[in-house]
Amino acid sequence: MKNNFFFKNKLTNIYERSSKKSPISSQILYGEKFKVLSKNKSWLRIKTSYDNYIGYIKDENYTNDCNPTHKIFNLKANIFNKQKHKTKYSLPFASKISIIQKDKKFVEFEKNKWVIKKDIRRIDHVEQNYLRVLKLFLGTKYVWGGKTYKGIDCSAILQLFYYYNNKFYPRDTRNQLKYSKGNIKINKFKKGDVIFWKGHVAICINAKELIHAYGPKKKVLIMSITKTIDRIERTAKLIVKKVSSIKY
Repeated sequence: MKNNFFFKNKLTNIYERSSKKSPISSQILYGEKFKVLSKNKSWLRIKTSYDNYIGYIKDENYTNDCNPTHKIFNLKANIFNKQKHKTKYSLPFASKISIIQKDKKFVEFEKNKWVIKKDIRRIDHVEQNYLRVLKLFLGTKYVWGGKTYKGIDCSAILQLFYYYNNKFYPRDTRNQLKYSKGNIKINKFKKGDVIFWKGHVAICINAKELIHAYGPKKKVLIMSITKTIDRIERTAKLIVKKVSSIKY
């Protein structure tokens, strides 16, 4: 455990280089475990323990003393102060917390920081209904590298389902495409099918519709499967590379 740390802020960006002017490649959530590869002034080069993602974060708010007991099961969980007044801060979906104490309605996860009980589940909870997770993000704006209610990209919405369920799944679409078993010889789609293009992924919610974080529409939304395939081929000159299936 010497070089295992847990992030203790609400969320932060993971950058490609040690500069806020550098492109954002992903984000790290509250309670997420990581290793420090190197330090450079106010920056840490890290590798996330869940998916071995490497990048840079600011050198702040982390601990090596953490034993998560619960996780957030809502798009966001409002944080309340000790008087149980709602603050302007929230924890994103799948954040992992350690409960200090609880009362009838709230649990305390840090000194004078509380969340509502109904927004959490035990750390070992498995949500088999993937649509319940994906639909939390409907209407969330599209943000490259994002993975929270503040903004999310297409690969993150799929990875978060697995992350919440404590199962490995890659972060980026290109790696998800390689990792997922499947084929492209398919005439009919069904609920649970995962459609991959080069640089994009969507999940079928039934035989006719899919859900995805779609850059051209700037948000997470439900669209027709056939119209989406046609649109992406027409506008981006991309064809379907693979059809896999979501596993849980």
